[in-house]
Amino acid sequence: MDTKTITNEKIEILHNEQKKPHSRKRSIVTFAVVSLLNVGLLILLWTQLITPRAGQPQVGSSSTVGFVASPLLGKPAPDFTLPILNGNGTKLHLASLKGKVILVNFWASWCGPCQQEASALQQIWTKWQSKGVVLLGVDGPESESDALNFVRQYHITYQSVRDTIDGGTAISYGATANPETFFINQDGIVVARWLGPINEQNVQAELNRLQRV
Repeated sequence: MDTKTITNEKIEILHNEQKKPHSRKRSIVTFAVVSLLNVGLLILLWTQLITPRAGQPQVGSSSTVGFVASPLLGKPAPDFTLPILNGNGTKLHLASLKGKVILVNFWASWCGPCQQEASALQQIWTKWQSKGVVLLGVDGPESESDALNFVRQYHITYQSVRDTIDGGTAISYGATANPETFFINQDGIVVARWLGPINEQNVQAELNRLQRV
């Protein structure tokens, strides 16, 4: 091997040694940039997951009570035939009430907010029944004795029916919590859904839109 060849090899080795720190530094910078981008994407994904979509009720906020959206709005109310509470086996068919404004109120005796609205609902019924408005309670799956005790305790005189053991009627209406109230017009169309305890002012506002009184 001649001197020139050896010299060229040394120069190449030296050049490679000089390049290594720059190459290592470039790799570190690339790794850091990629890591920061990944962290940024994860943060963005997380904020999207925890931020409610527009119009979606937020648990624990005031938007969980009052008028809320429903895929049933503007559509025929799901029909049902259910046994009347304390009706000795008699059943009520929702379709038989068509032609009247109906308030379907989902409740249960163990439900605290249902207890809060019970007296108000009774007052609403007393005021509006003479105007052709029907208030119909749908008791969630529970013992009939508990439901009857509730009715007696709050002196409820409007009719209630008992939902199926699997809560099938509530499911068909998309009811997510007790109490919920659905307003059905004379044509059998769902026109409003209220989540949480409802009062006379809320009911009157909805009924005034539906009734010529």
